Amino acid sequence: MSLPIAIQLYSLREDASEDFFGTLKKVKELGYDGVEFAGLFDNEPEMVRAFCEEIGLVPLSAHVPFDALISETDAVIAECRALGCKYVAVPYVTEENRPGAEGFFAAIDAICEVGRACATAGLQLLYHNHDFEFVKVNGEYGLDVIYSEIAPEYLQTEIDTCWVNVAGEDPAKYVEKYTGRAPVVHLKDFFKKGSGGKLYELIGLDDDSEEAGEETFGFKPVGHGQQDMPSILAACVKAGASWVVIEQDRPDGDNEPIREAEKSIAYLKSIVW
Repeated sequence: MSLPIAIQLYSLREDASEDFFGTLKKVKELGYDGVEFAGLFDNEPEMVRAFCEEIGLVPLSAHVPFDALISETDAVIAECRALGCKYVAVPYVTEENRPGAEGFFAAIDAICEVGRACATAGLQLLYHNHDFEFVKVNGEYGLDVIYSEIAPEYLQTEIDTCWVNVAGEDPAKYVEKYTGRAPVVHLKDFFKKGSGGKLYELIGLDDDSEEAGEETFGFKPVGHGQQDMPSILAACVKAGASWVVIEQDRPDGDNEPIREAEKSIAYLKSIVW
């Protein structure tokens, strides 16, 4: 058994900024079934939806900045509905909203309210994790606290398997932990040496670690890094996932992002899962 495969367009952000519709066409030509948006680059959602329908690419979901989700909820929902998305995701939260910070539980309440609004509009809100949600709050991982505090109908998981591994947990087991609540899983591969590295600098965010990132951590095409991808894929199926989404935050070395995307889907189509 296998699941439909989408790509997070953040992986191809430079291509998309130069030729958005051409990038979508290339994604379809590589064999992807769907796409997860990370901005529309000033294109109208109705036009994007029509183009996706024309080429047979599912507009699966959209990552929307946390502040916009909270402050512009109705507008975000309207855009996602116009796009034809089924899911909208919290992609990243800033330091003051993370587990252990003063604003953590207020952020949970805000996410719940967005989830309610999404559910009313026929959308499903997801939470996309990094490794910082694996700080413990009252003896429990912050990520688990988020999911225990918010009802499943208002928030489902979008487990990023790379960051689960970086946090020291088994990605396959963590996906299985949320069986029935894991409709979309992020497949992300990487290499890591030692305990350092500017992990967040590599995804375009501030990072206060001291070591040079490229020497200790880097993103790889799916199936070309350290992840036990067969076990993760088996867990996705077992957990009842509907989609897997490939994401590679930065190309490996000097490789072109579109060629990395090609390697990832070629790997998934070459194995039985």
